[in-house]
Amino acid sequence: MADILITGAGSGLGRGAALGLARAGHHVIAAAQIWPQVRELRAEAERAGVALDAIKLDVTDPADRAAAARHRVDILVLNAGLQEAGAVVEIPMERVRRSFDVNVFGHLHLAQDLVPPMLARGAGKVVWVSSAVGVRTRPFIGVYAATKHAIEALAWAMKGELEPRGVRVAVINPGPYRTGYNDTGVETMSQWWDESTALLPRPDFGDYLGHQRDPQELIDEMVRAVPADDGHPYRTTCPPSLREQLREFESQVWDATS
Repeated sequence: MADILITGAGSGLGRGAALGLARAGHHVIAAAQIWPQVRELRAEAERAGVALDAIKLDVTDPADRAAAARHRVDILVLNAGLQEAGAVVEIPMERVRRSFDVNVFGHLHLAQDLVPPMLARGAGKVVWVSSAVGVRTRPFIGVYAATKHAIEALAWAMKGELEPRGVRVAVINPGPYRTGYNDTGVETMSQWWDESTALLPRPDFGDYLGHQRDPQELIDEMVRAVPADDGHPYRTTCPPSLREQLREFESQVWDATS
């Protein structure tokens, strides 16, 4: 059984995966952004009858990252995320920077803290939780997609750099799941968008939000894929039908005209 640290375990997919991995017998360090989430995670683990270590970890906080680095970690799951909707040409730059700070830079800092001991042991695994939009960009979530594209590049580079030294790298690409995460990402636009000054009309996200899936499907897949041994696919997509959709999108980009 492995020592697994998972970020973003205070809610949604991260919480479900942390509890599921702990239930499967792994030692889970479940990292949540704020203390109320930590306390609730501990209470939920107790109610579920599973043992895990719930810690506070805001990935943008150097002190939090330093505390997390004191744990022995076999598998690092970089799952925490921030989603911001809005047109690329008018979303406030502070929202763009915050998205990259959380989704990319904070996790890269954490990887630089926790991967060196894996390299010293010649064993370990890093799992980046990307997104379908890490491959298939959509209008009005371009900034979020850009952070996930950055994750895709970092993960692929790390695979080539670390795997010869015994540290495996993988990505998980979820489609839309009903955890509240996507709904919150859409809601954030209302904090700054003003119809009287907007460059573009506000899109209707109803179809996108109305076709989200049961998150348990992906949680079960994460519990299977995260601790899987050598030989499993580098990219895990869920639902399975998403794999062909992403491949088709790539061909559309190549064939598009301007």
